[in-house]
This record gives sequence, structure tokens and C-alpha cells, in this order.
Amino acid sequence: MRTSARLMWAILAIGGVVAAAAPAEAKQCFKKAAQGVALTEGLAHFQVDAALLQSTDWNIYFTWVSGNGTPGYSFGPRHYKCNAAAIGYSCYGEATLCKL
Repeated sequence: MRTSARLMWAILAIGGVVAAAAPAEAKQCFKKAAQGVALTEGLAHFQVDAALLQSTDWNIYFTWVSGNGTPGYSFGPRHYKCNAAAIGYSCYGEATLCKL
């Protein structure tokens, strides 16, 4: 039980670690990086994407999570490097985002 609780807190901490950033100004592009940990590689990718968007603009994150894309931003191809962890996968990801 303790191990499960610690794992859950670790997942939340790693997935939630984001750099505080103000929304970008128009026509500005920037690189972001994040890490995600989850039971499957696909979920770890999701954690990375969520952290990338949270560190950019919380409003765009909420829009993306609701399935409405990223209006106002290009959220181009992401690059992931994943490794098997003790339980699940740990992925590091990078993306270039542009404010349209």
C-alpha cells in the first residue's frame, strides 16, 4: 500500500513539474521539455504532452484535455525518449510550440 501511494505521488510530482510561464506573445516559438511516468508508454506520452502544455498556458491545456485541440498554438511533432521503469515507463519529451 505504501509503495502504491509513493508511486502515485511520484507520478503526480513528475507529471506536474512544470516551469511557471506566462502565455506567449503572438508569432513567438519556443522549445519545451517535460518528463512523464505511467504504467504504459502511451500514458507516459500523455503525461509529457500535458506537462508541455501546462508549462505553456493552462487555458490551452484545459482546451486540449477536453478534446478541442490547441487553438492559437501550433503543437507540432513531439519527440519522446522512453525507458522501462521499475513499474511502467518513464518518458522524456520535447516539442516546439508557436503562438499563432
